[in-house]
Amino acid sequence: MHIVSVGTALPPHRYDQEQLVEAFVDHWARQHHNVARVARYHTAVQVGARHLALPMERYPEMGFAEANQAYIEVGTDIGAAAISSALESAGLSPTDVDAIFFTTVTGIATPSIDARLCNRLGLRTDIRRTPLFGLGCVAGAAGISRVSDYLRAYPDQVAILLSVELCSLTLQRGDLGIANLIATGLFGDGAACAVAVGHDHPLAASAPGPEVVASASRFYPDTERVMGWDITDTGMQIVLSASVPEVVQSFIRDDVDRFLDQQDHTITDIGNWVCHPGGPRVLEAFEVCLELERSDLQVTWDSLASVGNLSSASVLFVLRDTLADHAPDEGTLGMMIAMGPGFCAELVLLRW
Repeated sequence: MHIVSVGTALPPHRYDQEQLVEAFVDHWARQHHNVARVARYHTAVQVGARHLALPMERYPEMGFAEANQAYIEVGTDIGAAAISSALESAGLSPTDVDAIFFTTVTGIATPSIDARLCNRLGLRTDIRRTPLFGLGCVAGAAGISRVSDYLRAYPDQVAILLSVELCSLTLQRGDLGIANLIATGLFGDGAACAVAVGHDHPLAASAPGPEVVASASRFYPDTERVMGWDITDTGMQIVLSASVPEVVQSFIRDDVDRFLDQQDHTITDIGNWVCHPGGPRVLEAFEVCLELERSDLQVTWDSLASVGNLSSASVLFVLRDTLADHAPDEGTLGMMIAMGPGFCAELVLLRW
């Protein structure tokens, strides 16, 4: 398949990290014995600013039901904006779309947001919908893989992947654990949509984005507590182990080498990297394990600083920024990598 365009959308409520740190320190000063620790965690994640689904003052007294309703309303709005942007860039209309894959992990909706967007955007009544839930940060890359699988079966069609993540709405104000303190400094809100076509579609020959050559999934047994949610009376409580960088260091190089060997390539053939911005320690682990320079992941680092970690949407933001300002020469091989709950990894080989 060929990626034609990527559209993104952010909620209008943007805050510098300093503003958010001040608000969290003020809130937790009544409960936390060392509020300076909060500021240190928020500074360490190297995020400069984030967009929130709602104005900052809405969050302190909001319960799970209200937060989830906001997820549905704001998620539908920014999801529609991301799809519209991507289709306009591709020169396509909503009725050209044959299939929609939708991923999220930060709210619950039945019917799912993709169904609500069928009504709002006028998608066809025979569109094939595939909502994906629970993949978390890995889902941007995994979604690209599933879209590619679909378009190999239907090579004359158009498929879109939509990610909507409103991480701020999962805020656990009473959780003073390290994982929650880090998450409140790292994760932001946003939506992204990738438009792709099969190789028999008329746009395939002129698509400005890369071709998906191959993909691979890797599941690591007995790692359920590395990342995920605990569902509690107050909503979604983050599970985020400090061992994530160690998991990267233990497995990702062997996974990449094995995958590339199956495609008759080696890591030295890769000239472009589209990686999920999981956080500074994760990106540093990627650099060490894959023998990369900081410049190889600069687009990812810049995305982290600009909007934070947007869960499944983040790797699509990095792909959009690569398409817009850092597109490699034609014929360059690229690698998309994301990791997430399971714990698992998704590898996607690209050809520009």
